[in-house]
Amino acid sequence: MKKFFGITESYRFEWNDLRCAVTILNVVLIMIYGLSIAWFGLAVAAIGIVKDICSDRHLNGILMHLASVVLNLYFLLMLYRG
Repeated sequence: MKKFFGITESYRFEWNDLRCAVTILNVVLIMIYGLSIAWFGLAVAAIGIVKDICSDRHLNGILMHLASVVLNLYFLLMLYRG
């Protein structure tokens, strides 16, 4: 696996690892408990955008969190509009 992905150094924790885990948790919670959990996902995505703009400044991170904001807003619209 290391050869396939070209990994040459040992694992190093990054904040994006935690963000990925929280995004997966958000998806699982929406599937189990319903669309109201989208508030959690919206908050996490909004915090992610702020962090991306203030410190990371990577376009891919900003786009990823913006997409998550849009998706969670869509879920909330589905919840409240029916």
